[in-house]
Amino acid sequence: MDVVRHPNNQGWIEVIVGSMFSGKSEELIRRLRRAQIARQKVQIFKPQVDVRYSTAHIVSHSEMRIESVPVKTSRELLERVEKNTEVVGIDEGQFFDAELPAVCNELADQGKRVIVAGLDKDYLAKPFEPMPQLLAIAEYITKTLAICMVCGNPANHTQRLVAVDDRVLVGAEGTYEARCRRCFDPHLSETPNTPTPNSHIAAKRR
Repeated sequence: MDVVRHPNNQGWIEVIVGSMFSGKSEELIRRLRRAQIARQKVQIFKPQVDVRYSTAHIVSHSEMRIESVPVKTSRELLERVEKNTEVVGIDEGQFFDAELPAVCNELADQGKRVIVAGLDKDYLAKPFEPMPQLLAIAEYITKTLAICMVCGNPANHTQRLVAVDDRVLVGAEGTYEARCRRCFDPHLSETPNTPTPNSHIAAKRR
């Protein structure tokens, strides 16, 4: 989906959601690069907590990357957006505070195209705030699917593989993997070293 401009400089919000390894950041980067090719003024942000691959770039699991500015809060993000900016990109929206939807609304009201990517569900398959609120106010929504690492079917869940109860645990391969509805086990992280159904199949597929 590539909506480049609306009439009368009207702004809008696009949200890209899905599980980990489903291509959310890759799709975000693709849209932002197209905006840059169109010679639009683009600013890109990420949460400061996300330092998995780079502190100053958004990096997809397929190693696509684009320069970004790390920020601590949604309010800081808003303050850094310049008046003549046309497109605002935001990655890992689930790591921002509850003010993010209001900030995105304010930017869209200013006539800016706002594109946010993030997880819609946490490792327990519960809605991951503030993404549900963003989904409710967005004009355009894209749902991406990964491939289940157990059975190979389309995956919509993020399986945590380590025994940590904290809701926010920044990690990638080895910490999480994509699972379909049938293979997802929300209790796996509570019982370390306990085999899960079809776990031997998952090991062979890696």
